[in-house]
Amino acid sequence: MKIVAIIGALACVFCCTASAPAQALPTATARASLQVGAGATYARPDYGQKAIEGASAFADFDFGLHVGVEADIHYVAFVTPTDLAENTYLIGPRFILPYGRFKFYAKALVGDADLVIQEQQDNQGRAAGNVFAYALGGGVEFQATPHIVVRAIDFETQHWNYLTGLTPTVFTIGAAYRFR
Repeated sequence: MKIVAIIGALACVFCCTASAPAQALPTATARASLQVGAGATYARPDYGQKAIEGASAFADFDFGLHVGVEADIHYVAFVTPTDLAENTYLIGPRFILPYGRFKFYAKALVGDADLVIQEQQDNQGRAAGNVFAYALGGGVEFQATPHIVVRAIDFETQHWNYLTGLTPTVFTIGAAYRFR
């Protein structure tokens, strides 16, 4: 009778394991990915009175479906009506909410900010230099093809540790190549 009970228990275990899932769906469908891209940048500085424009480069490494890290460089020095450029070099985590071919994301970045005076004679008494900065932001990406990602909009509200504190707002649109 003891052997019959053991055989029955083993049969029950083997029957139940066939219907049990082996992995959760997000683990089975998501994997790490890297994307590298560039874009056009528009900034509303609060140190100069006019908008400035430039370019950005960024790299995103997503560990899974919802968490990743972003590094970006904003070189906002191409169109500077008051001859003041604002460049930043930032890195930090990003949190992703996928919805079909769209990815909505939020990010918190820290790094270095550089105020550049391009024409000193036009900006007497203004100090340039590198300072600590942090930024909060987010955006929307669209997976156009398996390897091309369109960054429809990316925005950052930055805070620079400069004099009484600068708070520029930076907008970027661009595209990236996604490595799989």
